[in-house]
Amino acid sequence: MSAPDVVGDTDWVALAADVVAGRTPGMPSGLVIDGAPRPARSGATRAIVSPRDGATLTVLPWAAADDVDDAVASARSAFRDGPWARLHPRERGELMVEFARVIDAHRSELALLVALEMGKPVRAAHEIELRALVRTVRYYGELADKGSGEITASSASELSLVTREPAGVVAAVVPWNFPLTLAGWKFAPALAAGCTVVLKTAEQSPLSMLRVAELAIEAGLPPGVLNVLSGDGIEVGAALGRHPDVDILTFTGSTDVGRHFLRYSADSNLKRVYLELGGKSPNIVFPDAPDLDAAADTAAWAIFFNSGEMCTAGSRLILHRDIADRVLDRVVATAADWFPADPLLADTRMGPVVDARSLTRLRSTLDSGLASGARLVHGGRQVLADTGGSYLEPTVVTDLDPANVLVRDELFGPILSVLVVDSEEEAIRVAGDTPYGLAAAVWTGDLGRAHRVSKALRAGTVWVNCYEEGDLNVPFGGVKLSGFGRDKSRHAIDEYTDLKTTWIAHG
Repeated sequence: MSAPDVVGDTDWVALAADVVAGRTPGMPSGLVIDGAPRPARSGATRAIVSPRDGATLTVLPWAAADDVDDAVASARSAFRDGPWARLHPRERGELMVEFARVIDAHRSELALLVALEMGKPVRAAHEIELRALVRTVRYYGELADKGSGEITASSASELSLVTREPAGVVAAVVPWNFPLTLAGWKFAPALAAGCTVVLKTAEQSPLSMLRVAELAIEAGLPPGVLNVLSGDGIEVGAALGRHPDVDILTFTGSTDVGRHFLRYSADSNLKRVYLELGGKSPNIVFPDAPDLDAAADTAAWAIFFNSGEMCTAGSRLILHRDIADRVLDRVVATAADWFPADPLLADTRMGPVVDARSLTRLRSTLDSGLASGARLVHGGRQVLADTGGSYLEPTVVTDLDPANVLVRDELFGPILSVLVVDSEEEAIRVAGDTPYGLAAAVWTGDLGRAHRVSKALRAGTVWVNCYEEGDLNVPFGGVKLSGFGRDKSRHAIDEYTDLKTTWIAHG
């Protein structure tokens, strides 16, 4: 007997209508500070609009700098005076595992909020985003008591200990493209380390993470341990970056904003900053790839999944000339399967882009790239405009000059740039001709070539004959303008700790 299809068996459109109208619980009610929802001090609010149809979902409190002060003060008090940092790590872990259970019990409710607020198809929200969050919180809960220290060599009358201690208050600023997965990558290891957290959601997608913060209260996390704010980056993000009582700031987003956080740290208390920034990932296909059709289908998935709104999106497809036409034809044929649709329909593969502003930016950048000589092979149109949503066709362009904006800039949308090369050396050079270094992929059946090319690519992650593979045991992050620091794995817990050396003279 097959398992029930929760996504396929749910009327998501009707459920959304009930949640938005308040007939069914699930919509968050306020900023979460010190263990309770509350309004902004100023009384400010913001309408949250869905890219699905342009409709207002709810009106939320909108934080400002004084709310940041309150949240940081709550986190500092919880760290300094509360039980969290002093709990046995096993007890912290047990609370986190319970938190994961509560999130999982609300998976459908949270998946709906993700689909409504940023346009991710509800099946992907339910089966990928929420599954990832539950696994992340549970994983770090189970890791919480697995840390260890060191006893180093010393004289017969002394003992030297090296231990890791929680660093204090962590500020996390997260993007909208994976509003729960990426938030979990930040707050879960920080909580496991014994830190307390103030998390700022993206302006476009505050609903799901505010609801998760409410569930943290239900799961028994002490007040002040996980505080969540909705607000503008220019004020709330900057206030966190400059705050003298924040010990660590971790950020996922654009390289330009990452530069600001480094400046804020330098101008305030020299807080540690971890940055996971932009990407322009190359996806290289050689003639000896084990399965060219699989390479082409995966190349389409790598740019059209999540409407191309992924920092690791395979936005530059680099094809050896000998197989370029065959692979390009297959990608274009596959692109038709990614035509956007209502994210609340269970069989939708690609929904809208995140908002009308993003749609306008993508169309303008595409027009600029085409005016500079690029050739449109597929797509490029706004579609489903009568819905009021922000839908863009999956788009493929080729005949690109290396200086073309479509090759150089991170677009964060479903636009694939195809480049043709004549040799392995040229492929490496073209792939490396970017200021970013987040991810890359190589398709080849030659183990020697796989090793040579992957070693030559400066990227935090390289996939060979696959794309977007990952596991919580494996660290994730970039080099060059893609940032520094690592999310995921046990290494992430270490980033939220301070090393302490203790010398004990014992006679």
